[in-house]
Amino acid sequence: MKRFKITLFLVASLLLIVSCDKDFEEINQDPNNPTAVPAHLLLVNTIFVAQNQMYSTFVGGDMGSCWAQQMAKVQYNDEARYQPRPGVIGGIWSTFYSAVIADANSMYKLAEAEGNNNLMAVALTLQAYGYHVLTDMYGDIPFSEALRTEDGILLPKYDSQADVYTGILAMLTQANGLYGDGEINATSDIMYGGDASKWQKFTNSLKFRALMRISSKVGVASDLQALVNAGNMFASNDDEAKLIYQSASPNANPLFETIVFGTRAEFKVNSLMIDDNMVPNNDPRLSQYAALNDGGIYRGKPSGFSDVPNATYNYTNVSALGAFLLRPEAPGYFMSFSELNFLMAEAAQKGYISGSASTYYEAGITASFAANQVSDNGYIAANALSSGTELQQIAEQNWLALFPQGVESWTEQRRTGYPILTPAAEGAISQIPSRYYYPSVESSINATNYNAAVAAQGADNLTTPVWWMN
Repeated sequence: MKRFKITLFLVASLLLIVSCDKDFEEINQDPNNPTAVPAHLLLVNTIFVAQNQMYSTFVGGDMGSCWAQQMAKVQYNDEARYQPRPGVIGGIWSTFYSAVIADANSMYKLAEAEGNNNLMAVALTLQAYGYHVLTDMYGDIPFSEALRTEDGILLPKYDSQADVYTGILAMLTQANGLYGDGEINATSDIMYGGDASKWQKFTNSLKFRALMRISSKVGVASDLQALVNAGNMFASNDDEAKLIYQSASPNANPLFETIVFGTRAEFKVNSLMIDDNMVPNNDPRLSQYAALNDGGIYRGKPSGFSDVPNATYNYTNVSALGAFLLRPEAPGYFMSFSELNFLMAEAAQKGYISGSASTYYEAGITASFAANQVSDNGYIAANALSSGTELQQIAEQNWLALFPQGVESWTEQRRTGYPILTPAAEGAISQIPSRYYYPSVESSINATNYNAAVAAQGADNLTTPVWWMN
């Protein structure tokens, strides 16, 4: 009997153990630390980080708008005189690779596992955007071997900019073909609120921009015309890719965060923009772009000069950025409708696409006026395209409309050569920078591939042109 009781106890214990083990994984999952992240949760941070980098005054201001001569500074002028901070250079590289491209790549894989084609398309578009920004900044960059640590590639090779652009265009083409099925969570989608049709328009508009970026090197007319024929690009300001910021720190527009909230009043408007362009042409955007100085007039400052404020150009006698641009809720643009129109105007003028260059040109100005909440007042008629100067006019109007999208303004000026710029006074180099130099960590940790890139592209300095500039 005693043996029977022991046996019964052991059987009961075994049943209890088996019973406790049943559904063990389900019972012991922490809902606050899921093992599988829904793909859409990566969307918020990817959009936010990318835009904050581009609108940062250390990037978009110092090494964008100042180099494009839209902004100028009355103090702390090293970057404006072409002496960028190595830490900022390295920060852009690491942030875009680790927090934009890598997160978008992870989003793609998770969305693929979920069978969410729309979110896969969004992820590809954001990856393409990240590579687009980086290659335009640095030239040759890791692409084909980037993000391949699972394959044991810790030190990726650099691809030529031509090959990177081939990859970017392939990503955007693939993305366009994916749209159709799958939810884009509206809460996570802080740009389009879950509207896949608008994401698709961004994908195709970005592709148009990428094609125009390389149009001096590659025959792109048929691809551009195909996009025009499909008609699935931005059709109004409501379609453009922009992040509407919030009214309070730390989610306000970075220009507000630094200049207003951070009291960094050294950022001013350049004299090329105010004195040479907007005032003489009675540009209605002037009151939105710039503030009156202490004398009650609009006055810009030329690029450069030493850091010490002086009687000629100081904090009060030069126009600051206008209150309209410094709103905490002011949008940060990935790409605007006005820019697309100016690119289409250039493409039409060069015979790449059908349509009227003048019509696209005027649509670009109109879109910029609407975005800046001003009326025409005869400006478009007074600045109509003139025979022989069309490309310069288109490029210069794009430059005006892109303010304060600093990096894109600088990039388009490098591509078109307009407006014609005089290098900053007292500059460390005697020309407008053509690229950023590579992060210093690359030359030490990834030295073999870094050296190969420099040998192929040219010296690792600010004056070496990137591929599409040659």
